[in-house]
Amino acid sequence: MTRTALDRLITPRSIAIVGASSDPTKLTGRPLAYLDGYRYPHPVYPINPREQMIGDRRCYPDPTSLPEAPDVALVLVGSDRVIDAVKQLSARGTAAAIILAGGFGESGPEGVQRQRELIEAAGSMRLLGPNTIGLINLTDGIPLSASATLEGETLRAGNVALISQSGGILGSLLSRAAARGLGFSKLIATGNEADLDVAAVLDHLVDDPATRVIALYLEGLRRPLAFRHAAQRAARAGKPIVVFKVGRSDAGVRAAMSHTGALAGSDAAYDALFRQYGIIRAERFSDLLDLPLALSCGRRLAGRRLAIVTSTGGAAGLVADAAGLTGFATPAPDAATTQVLTELGVAGAILDSNPIDLTLAGAKPTVFRSVIAQVLDSPGYDAVAVVLGSSSANDPDRAIQPLLDCAGTSTKPIIAYVSPDAPLIVRKLNEAGIPAFAAPESCAAALAAMWFAQHAIATETREALAEPSRDNAEIAIDLNPGPLNEAESKALFAKFGLPVTREIVADTPEAAETAAQTFGGNVVVKILSRAVLHKTEAGGVALDVPPHAAAATCARMARMFTSATAQAPEGFLVQEQVEGGVELILGLARDPQLGPCVLLGMGGVATELFRDTAMRLVPVSRHDAETMIGELKSAPLLNGFRGRPIADTDALADAIVAFSHMIERLSDRLSEAEINPLFVLPKGRGVVAADAVVVV
Repeated sequence: MTRTALDRLITPRSIAIVGASSDPTKLTGRPLAYLDGYRYPHPVYPINPREQMIGDRRCYPDPTSLPEAPDVALVLVGSDRVIDAVKQLSARGTAAAIILAGGFGESGPEGVQRQRELIEAAGSMRLLGPNTIGLINLTDGIPLSASATLEGETLRAGNVALISQSGGILGSLLSRAAARGLGFSKLIATGNEADLDVAAVLDHLVDDPATRVIALYLEGLRRPLAFRHAAQRAARAGKPIVVFKVGRSDAGVRAAMSHTGALAGSDAAYDALFRQYGIIRAERFSDLLDLPLALSCGRRLAGRRLAIVTSTGGAAGLVADAAGLTGFATPAPDAATTQVLTELGVAGAILDSNPIDLTLAGAKPTVFRSVIAQVLDSPGYDAVAVVLGSSSANDPDRAIQPLLDCAGTSTKPIIAYVSPDAPLIVRKLNEAGIPAFAAPESCAAALAAMWFAQHAIATETREALAEPSRDNAEIAIDLNPGPLNEAESKALFAKFGLPVTREIVADTPEAAETAAQTFGGNVVVKILSRAVLHKTEAGGVALDVPPHAAAATCARMARMFTSATAQAPEGFLVQEQVEGGVELILGLARDPQLGPCVLLGMGGVATELFRDTAMRLVPVSRHDAETMIGELKSAPLLNGFRGRPIADTDALADAIVAFSHMIERLSDRLSEAEINPLFVLPKGRGVVAADAVVVV
């Protein structure tokens, strides 16, 4: 099987170190020392024109003099010498190079130009970086980094891969994980991503048999569509992705942009991306370790019924409360389980409620073991959280042995909340495959991630990449640049299957009154104008107008409109008055990085006040549309809230998909598009666009 450049980068069979030093205390001397510490078995070629030998290895003056083309080169020289080294490595046939130096795209216009020259110098050779700390392949014991976190004991291999756009964050997470007993398969810092980016590395790790969970520290995406494809592949392979995305505040966005030169994108668009592709978002930085830790145990969570077994009542209450806030129930043991627990004869224990409190019974290992085993065996629970109290710190091995004994007897998830400050207990449990946490909120977040990974990811990603709309491919579209008036906008929407109001365009107030007579009831009268798209504030909309008053209404509106806007109306729009629907907004939101999105929210005049919205990236599948509807805080209004008729959400989902198809078809030609309000009528009556804005 042919090895790709990424295979050769991450699992090299030969390594060159450009700028290697014989002093292991220097940054340039660390990589060679680390490789020796991990007993790397393949050739390593130091390159330094000032050295003849480094240790027992021959040192080469330049890449062109190497005896073979190495799989990977670790480039340790300064930014002023990097480009020449990369040219020589590429000419020698090196598969990939890791560039540690900064001073490229993250450092201003001169650095951007230097990064372009670097890419050109690399030719077909792949690049990791620049401005990266490198990578660490713990599966195979291959450290390709100068990070000081590699000092000391050999790090533990595991099944979690970490991709970080920040080298410093990668080092921070590595040291924290090592202290907690979490092992990694691969750690890769992508830096400026002049070539290899998060999407490319993620796609590669989907096929890595040593990786079960993928964690990402993300500042921005350079290739959003490639990332989306890789995320969908990961979901189909059953490998959960956990992302901590920086840039939720303006300050965070600025910091991310200045760090690697990448656009951060809007947080709402990223949230939509993560929801759409079944990616678990780490709300807190600590979650970037806690959630992969829970997922890495590989246990399946069939439901959300949690048993809490505790040796300390107060701490158990914290876990119960945190779990309840994330949707987990803590039911009392069923009658059969209570009977079995009672027969254990544990004096002083509270066995018929949840938490199952053994505090007064004493934290005896035999008692703990028996109770945990019986609760795991109960059909009334899907997972067990064990709370270890302060007494566990006195004898850690004795405290954790019951959990270790029971873990092998059941496939249900077992997690531990270690109430005292006892990092040794946390580490030992994690190393044994039992997720252990030092905060009750972390327990709850971990359980929620396990539930999402088991039950939501497959559903979320089944249709994540919606097929392009072939039905709409042949629609004839002839649009002039600039804003359309409302009638033109609705005509465009109708071409894509979006239902619009019945309406007539009138040139004069008198023609508007004649048109109003044809509707058989009161009508809505509007000013037509391309210059003023939002007409309500300018007095350009009148509701519930009797047909006989349409002409006078139009004349009065025209005077008010001209006075407010200094624009003459193009004409008038007379339309049916829609009654009995729920008002929503359906619109286009264009993120500068992630591209076009469909936005759904509460409509009418309160849209900007309540900000009740859901968003998905285009293309939007039918499943995406249905989940968007369910995410709205105002969704109960569609489902018969307080006697309201149940709304036609099927037709609403159809409209969302049709709107997405329109955005796809028109692509970058569409600058703005909005329906507000979109009336969702009672079930069976569909939806109707009552107002429309389009800018081409």
